[in-house]
Amino acid sequence: MPKDGSPSCTTFVSSDHFLGFQSAMLVLVVRRLVVAGFALWGIATLVFVLLRVLPGDPARTILAASGASEMAIAQARQQMGLDEALPVQYGRYLWNLARGDLGRSLFSNRPVLLTITEQLPFTIELALASLVITVAIGLGLGMVAALYAGSWIDRMAAGIAVLGVSTPLFWSGLLLIWLFSLVLRWLPASGADSWRHLVMPAVLLGCVGAAPLIRLVRSNLLTTLQADYITVARSKGLPETLVLLRHALRNALLPGLNLIGLQAGFLLGGTVVTETVFARPGLGRVVVDAILWKDLPVVQGAVLLVASIYIVVNLAVDLITIVLDPRQRGA
Repeated sequence: MPKDGSPSCTTFVSSDHFLGFQSAMLVLVVRRLVVAGFALWGIATLVFVLLRVLPGDPARTILAASGASEMAIAQARQQMGLDEALPVQYGRYLWNLARGDLGRSLFSNRPVLLTITEQLPFTIELALASLVITVAIGLGLGMVAALYAGSWIDRMAAGIAVLGVSTPLFWSGLLLIWLFSLVLRWLPASGADSWRHLVMPAVLLGCVGAAPLIRLVRSNLLTTLQADYITVARSKGLPETLVLLRHALRNALLPGLNLIGLQAGFLLGGTVVTETVFARPGLGRVVVDAILWKDLPVVQGAVLLVASIYIVVNLAVDLITIVLDPRQRGA
C-alpha cells in the first residue's frame, strides 16, 4: 500500500480477480441447479411413463401367487391408486415428489425412502471403491502408455482398455467368481460382510471404468508433451519427472476430470449388474427386485436418487475444473 494510505493497484487487481471468480462460481452453480431441476423432472416423467407402458399389472403380480380372485386384484389396484387415469396418477406423483415423499412400496408397504436409505450405504461403498480403482488404473496406465508410446507397455495398456470396454460385466463377474472363489478359493463369491467381499466387485467395476480413462489420458498427455512450453521447460534443463508432474499433467488431466465425473455415474449404474452377480445387498438388488415385482414407487425413487447423485457429482467436477483451469471462468 502507498504511503498516503490509498489502496494499491495490486489490491484492486487481486480483489477484482477474487470477486470475478466468486461470480463465475455462483453463476455456474445457479445455472446448473436450474438445469438439474428440469433434468430431474424429465427423468421422473420418463420413468413414470415407461413403467406404465411396460406390460404387467403390479396388483396381479403381487397377488397372483396367492391365487387371489379377480375381485381381490381389482380391490388391490384401487387401494394402490392404479385404477385412476394416468394424468391423475402423474399429478399426484409430482405433488408427492415436491413434498419429498417418494411413496410407499406396493409390495412391502414400507416407505420407499427408508428402503433406499437402508441399502444405499452398500452401493456407495462399492461405487467409491470402484472409483478409486478406476482413477488409479486409468491415470497410471494412461501416463505410462504416453511416456512409453509405441512400446509393449503402450500396446498392453491399449489391450486392457479395449478388453475393459468390450467385455460384458456379468460375464467378467462370473469368470472372477469361478477363478477366485471356486478354483483358488481366495475370495468369497457373495455377501458384504467384510472387505474381502468387496474386492472382486470393486475390481471388476474399476477395471471396466478405467478403460476409457486410459485412452483419454494417453492421448491428452501425448499431445501436451509436444507443446511448445514443454519444449521450453526441457530446454531449461528441468528433470523429466518435474516437467511431467508440474507442467504436463495438470493440462493433460483436466479433460480427464470430466470423464471421471461421467464414470462415477456409470459406476452407480453398473452396481445394478454387479450386485446381482455377486449377490451383494445394495440399491442395485433393490431395483432389480422392484422391476421384477413391478414395484413402481421403489423403481421411481431409486432412479431419481441415482440421477440426483450423478448431477451432484458432475457439478462438483465442474467446480473443480474452474478452480484448476482459469480459462474456464470466463466461459
